[in-house]
Amino acid sequence: MDLLSFNPEILNITPTTTILLGILTLLLTLHVGTTRKLHPSEPPILAPPIPLIGHLLGMALHGGRYIKNLGLRHRQHAIFTLPVPGSRIYVVADPALAASVQRASRVLSFTPIIPEVTERVLGLDKPTMDITRRHLDPLPGEERGFLADIQDMVYAWLSPGSYLEELSLAAAREMREEISAVDVSRAETVDLLAWVRHLVTVSTAKYLYGPENPIAVDPALETSFWDFDHGLGSLLMNIVPSVTARKAYQGREKLSAALLVYLEAELHRTGSKIVQRRVEIALGHGWALPAVAREELSFLFAGIVNATTSTFWILVHLYADLSLLASVRGEVQAIIETLDPDSSSERSRLHLTDLRDNCPVLVAVYRECLRLGSDTYSTRLVKQDHMLANQYFLAKNSVVQIAGGIIHADAGIWGEDVDSFNPKRFLASKENNGEGKARAKQNNSFHPAAFRAFGGGKTLCPGRHFAMNEILAFVALVVLQFDMKAAHGDKIEVPKKNDGVLPVHILEPVNEVEVLISRREDAIARKVRNAEFVM
Repeated sequence: MDLLSFNPEILNITPTTTILLGILTLLLTLHVGTTRKLHPSEPPILAPPIPLIGHLLGMALHGGRYIKNLGLRHRQHAIFTLPVPGSRIYVVADPALAASVQRASRVLSFTPIIPEVTERVLGLDKPTMDITRRHLDPLPGEERGFLADIQDMVYAWLSPGSYLEELSLAAAREMREEISAVDVSRAETVDLLAWVRHLVTVSTAKYLYGPENPIAVDPALETSFWDFDHGLGSLLMNIVPSVTARKAYQGREKLSAALLVYLEAELHRTGSKIVQRRVEIALGHGWALPAVAREELSFLFAGIVNATTSTFWILVHLYADLSLLASVRGEVQAIIETLDPDSSSERSRLHLTDLRDNCPVLVAVYRECLRLGSDTYSTRLVKQDHMLANQYFLAKNSVVQIAGGIIHADAGIWGEDVDSFNPKRFLASKENNGEGKARAKQNNSFHPAAFRAFGGGKTLCPGRHFAMNEILAFVALVVLQFDMKAAHGDKIEVPKKNDGVLPVHILEPVNEVEVLISRREDAIARKVRNAEFVM
């Protein structure tokens, strides 16, 4: 039979069936094409469960859990390829390869991704985006763009030095005032995460943006802020966000409008120096004031969200384990300096550096909570074909993701109890340190790229030093001033983390932790209420 004259009606195939068969054939052809290696050295390919769209669908439905589970099921692969329509996602699951990615920052860069993300999340207009996309990755001596200038400034100002100390002390003092003023006299059931959220939100807004910040002027904007945060994934999808991400969209617009009023009144001059400098840089590059207001929402977000959720996890683990809580309280009590020991005065002083350097159990709890709660990705765009570590071919315009969730769940790095909360993994054993007391492990105990809570390489979080100072101060103030017990049952239960969402920051719990909070009235609690913070 001549194939050119073949008639499908001979086999009683309907036109609809013919179309479906054609679509199926096309899908299979595309599937075979996308699952074939682009180069012999391309990382192993994990075929999608549904041709073409399977991986994207999995990420949309299961959030960060999807790639994490893929990595844990294929632990033999240090890096693997996920074919997606029109591109590749290379997932790095090994710390040594992660370090190689970080070293190749000229070729594997996060910077080109920033404009696409900020445009969607912040709702920036085209003129602003045109400015933002200029001179993204300048070499020394080349013309610099907005992103290069503002990133370098933030990194410089938040690196160890006088301004980091100034901002850390401002944060600690503001949190001291908010925490000391908490009213727990009515013995009401409290959602612990909501309690922490409120204290961190109002104190952060004040020390960054001054006493007349938008949230202080209109407390309802606190709810708008968290609506914005909880809808970030939908805003990133950018499919009619006013409909598909309605609460997040409305929260963003309300906050942006309030920040614009704040900037028009030049109230940022009453805020922190870093905010003033950020505004100055944006205006200097030609940003209009409404766009600057949206950009400042991103900085407020950076200051609040991870500090809130990290603090929650530390507190819930401490109050769920009274022995651990006693150890941390003992450490903090030991570093409080009484200013007038021969008088009845309750004046005291607390050095922020002592919290970091002389409270090893507290720091170990902090680090373990970050390890367990951080499933974030460090994402890079492949700017040109690249051979990673002289071994793996990465195609131009593909995406590389260092998967923190996989690395943080690797028993080969962290031990067989990798899924359990165990701060001792960050402590040297008492027998080995020769002092009979807890000490922090040396940093070389794990591969330097294995701890992913703050990313790594060129995109290592510039606020990591500040975050540690802020969070440790908050926890110290709370554990010395308050007792907590379960509102229902005998013991506070630590919830599971919600890893079914896009992991843009430390993950929240799957359910509320309801507690009863009471104020401690011992001498130490009274001293710390008005403690003088110094570095």
